[in-house]
Amino acid sequence: MDVIELSKGLDTIWVVLTAAMILLMEGGFALLEAGFVRQKNAVSIIMKVFVDIAFGALVFYFFGFALMYGQDAGGIIGTTGFLIKGDLSHIALNITHETYWLFQCAFVIAVISIVSGAVAERINFKAYILLTIAMTGFIYPLAGHWVWSLNGFLGKLGMIDFAGSAVIHALGGFSALAAAMFIGPRIGKFSADGKVNIVPPSNLPLASVGAFILWFGWFGFNAGSTLSATNGTIGHIAITTMLSAAAGGATCILFTMFRYKKADPPMVINGSLAGLVGITAGCAFVSDGAAIGIGAVSGIAMVLVTEWLERRQIDDPVGAFAVHGISGSLGTLAVGLFAMPELTEGIGKGYYGLFYGGGWSLLGAQALGLVTVSVWGFVLTWGVLWLIRKIMPVRVSKDEELIGLDVGIHGVPAYSQEHDFLDYDRLRNSR
Repeated sequence: MDVIELSKGLDTIWVVLTAAMILLMEGGFALLEAGFVRQKNAVSIIMKVFVDIAFGALVFYFFGFALMYGQDAGGIIGTTGFLIKGDLSHIALNITHETYWLFQCAFVIAVISIVSGAVAERINFKAYILLTIAMTGFIYPLAGHWVWSLNGFLGKLGMIDFAGSAVIHALGGFSALAAAMFIGPRIGKFSADGKVNIVPPSNLPLASVGAFILWFGWFGFNAGSTLSATNGTIGHIAITTMLSAAAGGATCILFTMFRYKKADPPMVINGSLAGLVGITAGCAFVSDGAAIGIGAVSGIAMVLVTEWLERRQIDDPVGAFAVHGISGSLGTLAVGLFAMPELTEGIGKGYYGLFYGGGWSLLGAQALGLVTVSVWGFVLTWGVLWLIRKIMPVRVSKDEELIGLDVGIHGVPAYSQEHDFLDYDRLRNSR
């Protein structure tokens, strides 16, 4: 075996393994969200995650990947590569197109999983399937094309988003915000006088395990984006990822102790995730110190935005917008400030941050790209839900919401130890 074939084999193994790590993050999403919502809605969370994986993978295979990475003339939308066939010669990688599809498929599944948490406990399951198809087949692929494809117009303008703070997290976060606003708060979350009623999480240990799984998978998310097992930046990417997540968690511990007089467990969980989201765009291009700063600012911003949403009576049960939308935005802009010349020299002249003498060009490109994908995600998600409402209810009935989506929609409770026998036919037919 020659060196070239060995290199291709190593890169293929690396990309497949990191894709599997990213896919394992769906287990993290499932546990995190199931722990944050009430016990009567745990099964509905799991079912939405299965929708993300099953429908997301098929849709991305049939046409999502083509729209995202196919040949194009105007930098807007791909037109080749449906079913991973046709002209994909412009994707010049050391791995096969099938391997690349697998890695990107894990990403697209993560995007819709962000949205699922914001509409937890009240979205119609059938409507969610249609939203998943729209997100994985059209909304995300086009945004990704603009930044990551060979001719994407935002990429040509100079935008850098190494592993997706904007394309995945800001897009997913602003889509989640649109969905939460469109569908409205859960029954009883806000009183008529504007008072915020706390909905206690059902299982914080479960949510914590989910966060740890997400943290683990993030090393595949970020380091895997090198697409090469021999890339010399893998170690640096891993350490900036670790430091930012740690800073997000540590800052939230201290900040909530100061603000609430107690360390707030859900905030600390989301603080670590905010640090992970924030570093995703610049993990390969910023220093260790900058990574700590990005994580710390992301953690504090997450707490403040969570409070702001509640004052606005926007119900986001798992903090999807505060974690992904805000931290993704901060991380995207941070590249324009902290990208180091010695770490971006392979990209091109002038691709470094304002604080390193790069001027305003990169920061401007980051801001333009961020606004573009965020507005795209918000507006298209709102529009898709509006269209779905013309076909079917987007929200479950009041009775289904009160009894819980597990029994009301899926006909089975998450925990049945209180029952010796269950009349499943009656449960399923009670919808």
